[in-house]
Amino acid sequence: MKQVTTLSIFKYSKLTSKIWAFGMMQFAHSALQKADGCSFYKLLGSGKENFNPFPDWSVYALLQVWESEEQAENFINQSTLFKKYAKHSEFQHILYLKNIQARGEWSGKNPFESTKPNEIESGKLAVITRASIKFSKLRTFWKFVPTSQKPLLNAKGLLYTKGFGEVPFTEMATFSIWNSTEDLNAFAYQSREHVEAIKKTRKIDWYSEELFSRFVIFKSKGNLLKL
Repeated sequence: MKQVTTLSIFKYSKLTSKIWAFGMMQFAHSALQKADGCSFYKLLGSGKENFNPFPDWSVYALLQVWESEEQAENFINQSTLFKKYAKHSEFQHILYLKNIQARGEWSGKNPFESTKPNEIESGKLAVITRASIKFSKLRTFWKFVPTSQKPLLNAKGLLYTKGFGEVPFTEMATFSIWNSTEDLNAFAYQSREHVEAIKKTRKIDWYSEELFSRFVIFKSKGNLLKL
């Protein structure tokens, strides 16, 4: 399986750079749609720390799904657009991912092809949980988030977590990096608060669309994350 997913995270310190990054949420689409070998992409803003839904204007991300690692590298190393992102941002980090499991949909489809078990390489794990929250359920959802996510802050083996999204409050995704499968499973299946959140999701029906995906990080480069 050749498909590769990249998540590029950029952090901006200057006001002019933050304004530029916000503008690119609209103006980068044309170049991204033309990127050779890119079958799916999302421009993502981020939320403040501790799962605060209000925007963090200093951090943005670019998620891209590629037909091959070579095409991903060509875009990252040669495209004018990516060079602009690197120039404006103070810190950057690029994660190269291979999907292990993905269920659900994102914008009407599941963009991730799962890797066969015998092709999975060892490495740290990345998780993306993404959802479109029903407008009628927004208040209930965000009221419950602090309770459901509190155990994540001190979870064993958690190396990084950040809330990303296409639209504040309604189109949200949580990205996290874990040291091992055991650590991730311990949080997902043994945390009382997290298990309760799953039950509430089924009962209250918060989402109009959702996707859960796990990845192996097979390559990482940059100066933002300590992995």
